[in-house]
Amino acid sequence: MTLIRFWVAHQRELAALVAQHVLLVSASTLVAIAVGLPLGVLAARRPRLASPLVGLANIVQTVPSLAMFGFLLPVPLVGGVGARAAIVVLILYGLLPIVRTTIAGLNGIDPAIREAGVAMGMTPGELLRLVELPLALPSIVAGIRVAAVVGVGSATIAAAIGAGGLGEYIYRGLSMVDSTVILAGAIPAAMLALVVDGGLLLIERRLSARRRAKAPRAVAAVALVVALAFVGSSAVLARRSGGAIVVGSKNFTEQMILGELVAQTIERETSLPVVRRLNLGGTLICDRALMTGDVDVYVEYTGTALTAVFHQPVASESTGVYGTVREQYARTGRTLLPPLGFNNTFAILVRGADARRLGLKTIDDVVGQAPRWHAGFGYEFLERPDGYPGLAAKYGLRFAGTPGVMDLSLSYRALASGQVDLIAGDATAGLIRGLDLVQLEDNRHYFPPYDAAPVASAATLLKYPKVRTALEGLAGRVSADDMRAMNYAADVEHKDIAAIVRDFLKR
Repeated sequence: MTLIRFWVAHQRELAALVAQHVLLVSASTLVAIAVGLPLGVLAARRPRLASPLVGLANIVQTVPSLAMFGFLLPVPLVGGVGARAAIVVLILYGLLPIVRTTIAGLNGIDPAIREAGVAMGMTPGELLRLVELPLALPSIVAGIRVAAVVGVGSATIAAAIGAGGLGEYIYRGLSMVDSTVILAGAIPAAMLALVVDGGLLLIERRLSARRRAKAPRAVAAVALVVALAFVGSSAVLARRSGGAIVVGSKNFTEQMILGELVAQTIERETSLPVVRRLNLGGTLICDRALMTGDVDVYVEYTGTALTAVFHQPVASESTGVYGTVREQYARTGRTLLPPLGFNNTFAILVRGADARRLGLKTIDDVVGQAPRWHAGFGYEFLERPDGYPGLAAKYGLRFAGTPGVMDLSLSYRALASGQVDLIAGDATAGLIRGLDLVQLEDNRHYFPPYDAAPVASAATLLKYPKVRTALEGLAGRVSADDMRAMNYAADVEHKDIAAIVRDFLKR
């Protein structure tokens, strides 16, 4: 009922996001057909071209979607923030199944049929148009079906670069730790995929003279998945029974560094085995993993826990926020340990060149520039009570248009490349220095404290007191400058995170 009420309350926004999603998938699939079908015909006619073409398409498929969006962000003409780059990526992902099934469909035609067409005096073009393509059509439609369904799923990730679609709800829900918002995007996306798959499957079956027996393969696939899941869960249980401490982290550089810092500290101080589950996802994923016992400890930020995990009112006093959050964690069987020593608050960032040219030092200084500027923010910043709405009201900020929505990790490069003029990043991000960005002073003291502190399962700390002692030994030992330096080493100098942490612990 909560989900239905959300849909009703946001029906216009939901309709717009569904329309954006359908447009992204439709446009990219149609272009993929227009490009992939001729390539498949060419490869089928010239077998020497088939292997390179399919191999290249396979390589494209192996690149993770978010990485592909990131690669295209600075590329002229086809890149940038918005739907253009998203459509290009979706076209690339749609090519492989269409090319491959076109080749398979044409190569599967009985040679005697071609010979009969030639004997009747057909030209190669007529043979292709009147005989080969109609016979290969069921196979081609199967490829289009796969490409379209893949497109529906991949289009949800396109929201990371501001392309819109149902992925906006999914990312927003992960950042807000709100399952309702996640489901508000995930369920329509799943239904859309089922509708597309079912519709094209019906066309495929009507075109096909022979139905293929798919049940045995489906049973085999399910059996394989179940077997892999059983093996994976058995391995996890084996590690757990061996006394391993499982350390988690969210999915950005600083969190992976902090996860590695916690892991190495436990290994050095306790000699207990440690299992690393870094790069898990947003706050919701880590919080739920800690609740279910899949993770024993990860590093959280007090302001994030206050507003996003426990949905408490915004507060500005560091000690008070820490005390409130520690009490809330204790009620759920978890322990918030002492802070590491730095406050990773939201940072309002502009390009260094603009800051020097216009003399920008505080957030108040950009109020006059904002009506001519475009802003880009992460989902979390746009939705949280301590995010953009309150900031705009506090400072009177008004931009040239509605702020763009994009993944936080991509927003730094979007700002540096001129795609947007102002973003909200992390105060300790290494890319601030690496991309010559400038953090504006929060002169009206709007943002609450975000002190980084390990949060652990109380049961784990009781069972292994040395783990508590080891983590408490990190209290106050990681300054903001230390964190910026480690982030810089990882993001800009591309050093190994484990080596960065080892060097820090030696110092």
